[in-house]
Amino acid sequence: MAENGKEELRSGDPLITFDGGLEVLSWNRAAEELTGVPAHDAVGHRCWEIVAGRDGTGATVCHAGCSYGRLAREGWPVPGHDLTIRTESGRRRVAVSTIAIRGGKRPVFAHILLVGAEAQEQEPAPPVSTKERPPELTPRQREILQRLGEGQPAKLIARDLGLAETTVRNHIRAVLLELSCHSQLAAVAKSRRLGIL
Repeated sequence: MAENGKEELRSGDPLITFDGGLEVLSWNRAAEELTGVPAHDAVGHRCWEIVAGRDGTGATVCHAGCSYGRLAREGWPVPGHDLTIRTESGRRRVAVSTIAIRGGKRPVFAHILLVGAEAQEQEPAPPVSTKERPPELTPRQREILQRLGEGQPAKLIARDLGLAETTVRNHIRAVLLELSCHSQLAAVAKSRRLGIL
């Protein structure tokens, strides 16, 4: 059992559990060793505030509207992904697997971190090649892309814009095609790199 009386999940790898509001519920010893942050300083804070994850281009991935957290909360399987995270000795590359644990009074989610090679502080993204065709997005597609970048789900975007959710999803598909991306997260990262967001 954990010190706070809650059942503790055990793992030899760094393991962070959090609730639907992204508040850290547990932070195991391996997570302490990796990050240099003791559990008593992590539990009760938002995971994105502590982990501060970035993708391969240096774009912030861990934030209040975290797409991975949203997918897990909505019951979607979350694909594993690579991040660089903040540690006591600088940034560190990790592979992250996110799982949902159901069956208790409230859903709990877990990040399992697999440690990779030491990452250097992120360099600014290289300039976009002049050969790369700039995307041709409509004003509505740009607006929806901006909202995706803020972590808003399609249902909320539809409600705020007074559109049907299927219409918003069609715009999202068009954006993915135009940017040659396979996921909303990749589209947001690429649009930041291209200076669209």
